Amino acid sequence: MDIDSAQLSAILSRIQFAFTVSFHIIFPSITIGLATLIAVWEGLWLKTRNPVYLQLAKFWIKPFAITFGMGVVSGIVLSYEFGTNFSKFSELTGAVLGPLMAYEVLTAFFLEAGFLGVMLFGWQRVSERMHFFASCTVAVGTWISAFWIIAANSWMQTPAGHKIVNGRFEVESWFAVIFNPSMPYRLSHMLLATMLTATFVVMATSAWYLLKQQHQTFARKGLSMTLWLALVLAPLQALVGDFHGLNVKEHQPIKLAAMEGIWPAREAHVPYLLFAIPDPEQEKNHFEVKIPGLASLLLTHDWQGELQGLQSVPKADRPNVPLVFFSFRLMVGLGLLMIFIAGAGLWLRKRGTLYQSRWFLRLCSLMAPSGVIAVLAGWYVVEVGRQPWLVQGLVRTMDVVSPLPAERVALSLSLFVLTYSLLFGVYLYFFRKLIKKGPPELADLQQLKVGVKASGYAVAFTKNLADETQHKGAH
Repeated sequence: MDIDSAQLSAILSRIQFAFTVSFHIIFPSITIGLATLIAVWEGLWLKTRNPVYLQLAKFWIKPFAITFGMGVVSGIVLSYEFGTNFSKFSELTGAVLGPLMAYEVLTAFFLEAGFLGVMLFGWQRVSERMHFFASCTVAVGTWISAFWIIAANSWMQTPAGHKIVNGRFEVESWFAVIFNPSMPYRLSHMLLATMLTATFVVMATSAWYLLKQQHQTFARKGLSMTLWLALVLAPLQALVGDFHGLNVKEHQPIKLAAMEGIWPAREAHVPYLLFAIPDPEQEKNHFEVKIPGLASLLLTHDWQGELQGLQSVPKADRPNVPLVFFSFRLMVGLGLLMIFIAGAGLWLRKRGTLYQSRWFLRLCSLMAPSGVIAVLAGWYVVEVGRQPWLVQGLVRTMDVVSPLPAERVALSLSLFVLTYSLLFGVYLYFFRKLIKKGPPELADLQQLKVGVKASGYAVAFTKNLADETQHKGAH
């Protein structure tokens, strides 16, 4: 099929935005959860005076800082791309999406930026309670930021609370715009995903230290806490994901059909496909491995329940089915693996072999990128599954692309790929360097002057320092 210059420019613009947003989302998916964990550790330290909690907080603040910086830098680009590559979209939806993006900056970004300096550099300059307040404020700021971004994106998925005047969107109800039908499900799903992402990064690092027989007290505490968190968060995420799927069935049935590989316009007793290769040309699946009726049961609570399929709409109104289908299974597969690890950790804990099971520690250490990969896979399901619509059912993506020369878009895309690849390499280098350096020594924390009370702290410090010395001596 011949592609003219305008179509090529549109395709390249979409690829460029997909690349830049995929790169950006890596970093918030880590920092939102990590900021929360840091605040929790600092709060536990204030309550118990156990210096290992302080050790965890101080160690993970540095990886948090470089990850946060990468997120800020890569996120700014996205705002410009709306205007440069999708200018007509900004013109049509600016009255709705513009204020939502502004609210994110005013209520979240400024809040985070205002207290981030205190969180990073205020350990010996402010009281311990003031520092804890700063850490909590940064964590809350990341949640608020996620709230506004998800609200804007969810409105594009399930638009509500608007009217169209002279071809442009105008707000009728801000409450309906913000709390559109998919927003509560998507916000819950995303926040849990960020918590799981950070949890498995910390878990993997702790497991790696235990395999290397380094920083034993620190690593045991980190592994233990994250396994307890995973035991709660991973099954909860599966439950929220199920509710989210029901919401997609109601409001975006073609996206759901692509996720499940359903081709007939209407089909009853729909099987759940464990594996298949969707064929958009022949409109069928090859090499199906399926459980009969399970998809109908999960999505309609009836073995014979009917679901809408891809053939109910023209080919021009269907997403890239293979990409959505496999991304969804990758996300679900990683989620099930997280549940397995959480369950296996509980079993090993009861047996008293949690910290000695090398196969389990190796598995945990390999799970470091699992949360990020799952978030990216889920993001592809959401964004690609909505296509060809930018605003579901109302605005097509191809109709709002800026009329740019294809060679210019190709040049900017190439520069983004090169620059971001270099940036990511530098980020991984420094992240790895911080991990290899390890946490601050417990002895160094004794010198910390943030209003530390001698009572309670001295006992906990002496005990944990003795444990650390004993572990080092044993190895």
